[in-house]
Amino acid sequence: MAGNSFGNLFRVTTFGESHGRAIGGVLDGCPAGISLDTNLIQKDLDRRKPGQSAIVTQRKEPDTVEIYSGIFEGKTTGTPIGFAIHNTNQKSKDYGHIKDSYRPSHADYVYDQKYGFRDYRGGGRSSARETASRVVAGAIAKQFLKGIEIHAFVSQVGNLKLEKSYLELDLNAAEDNMVRCPDQEMASKMEDYIKAIKKDGDTIGGVITCVAKNVPVGLGEPVFDKLHAELGKAMLSINAVKGFEYGSGFEGVTMKGSEHNDPFNADGSTKTNHSGGVQGGISNGMDIYFNVAFKPVATVIQGYETIDKEGNKVVTQGKGRHDPCVVPRAVPIVEAMTALVLADYTLLSRTNKI
Repeated sequence: MAGNSFGNLFRVTTFGESHGRAIGGVLDGCPAGISLDTNLIQKDLDRRKPGQSAIVTQRKEPDTVEIYSGIFEGKTTGTPIGFAIHNTNQKSKDYGHIKDSYRPSHADYVYDQKYGFRDYRGGGRSSARETASRVVAGAIAKQFLKGIEIHAFVSQVGNLKLEKSYLELDLNAAEDNMVRCPDQEMASKMEDYIKAIKKDGDTIGGVITCVAKNVPVGLGEPVFDKLHAELGKAMLSINAVKGFEYGSGFEGVTMKGSEHNDPFNADGSTKTNHSGGVQGGISNGMDIYFNVAFKPVATVIQGYETIDKEGNKVVTQGKGRHDPCVVPRAVPIVEAMTALVLADYTLLSRTNKI
């Protein structure tokens, strides 16, 4: 199976399955001499871990990271950083009923067709549990990116949409509630809605908005390796993501060119930021902001019709512990993937300077 690595110079390779002994990764290319606070890494993992509130999966995993290499006396050595997170609360029997059948809108069928074999216990490698390893690597990338601030937050759950611009919000307030929405009134509505959806045995999707501040001018490579293209790839590699838009996004098609253009200030900054901080595939020093759309979790605790390996129609039901809405736990994952892209392109930018 290919496709287990992400990045060029700042590169992470992840390993492990949802119900295996452990998940983890190797981060290669992190420069030497970076002071690393492991408490900050664990803090981001705690934001992603299951069982943290009433509106997420109740799988109880401590998600404690163990770092095996690449760090000495609190600083990176420049060698590969190896780490692991041990699985402690697997309930593989919850998946015995789907051993010979396929869950709709999961990777079950395509894995079986492509590889001739699949790990049906929680989806194995296709499980979103793999993203915990990305959070570790992203937390390290954040500490490498000194001065750059990355804030992600939930801006929509179902039809409940935050209408305020991120410029009107205290983005740090997103951590003050279990939904991770920086508007407390909207967060309360979203929380009640997710609880109602969960009670019905169903799921709902949502949108995460991410803002990267203080990004220097010059990150990104023209033509095929544009900064926004790599951010799009990073976000679309996250489980359950169905859409990515940056800057004005799809709303930009309703504007005229004279309205959409971002006029310059004398210092090179722009009066507006419809470009979303990226022009010609290269960061222009303005805030980078984008939206990431997540579909409803495919496992619903309701009866449904599907097919087995022989193509026979069967009726089964979702079991196990699942998120009724994935976006609250996906916030640190979006931040992590953003940090990995920016760290990688920071190193690429250094190699291009004369």
